[in-house]
Amino acid sequence: MKELVSRPELCDECGKCERICPKNAIRVVSGVPLFCLHCAEDRAPCMTVCPEEAIEEVDGAIIIHEEDCIGCGLCRDFCPVGAIQLNEYGIATKCDLCEGEEVPLCVSVCPTEALKISSEDILAEKRDRVAKELERVKMIMKY
Repeated sequence: MKELVSRPELCDECGKCERICPKNAIRVVSGVPLFCLHCAEDRAPCMTVCPEEAIEEVDGAIIIHEEDCIGCGLCRDFCPVGAIQLNEYGIATKCDLCEGEEVPLCVSVCPTEALKISSEDILAEKRDRVAKELERVKMIMKY
């Protein structure tokens, strides 16, 4: 399952993620990358209110099928993070985690790794750091 996770403490506000996004669906505000949270399917307000059922969950990503969208804007209005926009044709658009790509483009261009494709990656890094620190503490305690 794909998920996009940000680590604001690593963001240097370079704007590469914003410029590469084909959906223009990511913004960096005060060093914090903002994008669709891809809510759980049973809690995604946009899916719940769409009268045409044009929004579905695919492999962890909440996807808008633009060809089915009627442009009513309900999904935009109900999105808790303001991640859905209506494009110049009145069709709803948002981050789709670069559907069809192995890794979202924003993740691939982030020079500081402030954007990751999985929280598991971040947790694994933290586990490794903690394990190394514990080893260091053990060595100190021996002496």
